[in-house]
Amino acid sequence: MPAEQALLAGISGIDASGKGHITGRLAELLMPTLNVAVISVDGWLNLPHIRFSENDPGRHFYHHALRLGEMFDRLVLPLKRDRRIDLTYDHTDETADASRPELIVLNDIDIILLEGIFLFQPHYLSYFDVTVWIECSFETALERAISRSQERLSPEETIKAYETIYFPAQRVHIETDRPQTNAEITLSNN
Repeated sequence: MPAEQALLAGISGIDASGKGHITGRLAELLMPTLNVAVISVDGWLNLPHIRFSENDPGRHFYHHALRLGEMFDRLVLPLKRDRRIDLTYDHTDETADASRPELIVLNDIDIILLEGIFLFQPHYLSYFDVTVWIECSFETALERAISRSQERLSPEETIKAYETIYFPAQRVHIETDRPQTNAEITLSNN
């Protein structure tokens, strides 16, 4: 007998902590026996003119980088409730100046693996059945970001972006929301 709702697992951590990699490995382990939906918050970015600001760039990014409320309302919670979704939404790539329509069609989902930054804010925690924090040092995360040329930036530009925007935003999240404390499971990925 199928489950009434899909199980929602949140996988979060700082930028470049390995959330996507670990989520992918977990999905591989589960897929032989369960229908798994892997969702990343990355497509729910705001456009650059909204998510970036010269005025307190880290705090601004924390508050304006993602359309998390819209993502939960339109995608995650209906998928959890109904175990299926047929949705077209405005997808924004990291380097894009405009959104594009993206279609998501999923059916008979048993487990949703939702991965991304800033997920474990207090007002979203009750949505999750399981929460996993990927523990990673800022130093290791920066090395990974440089090696993958995130947003097609040079190593120097990557260091500057991480030191002035992304890591300060993560520190706001850690100090404000205490995501490590709120996670049920912590995995080290240094």
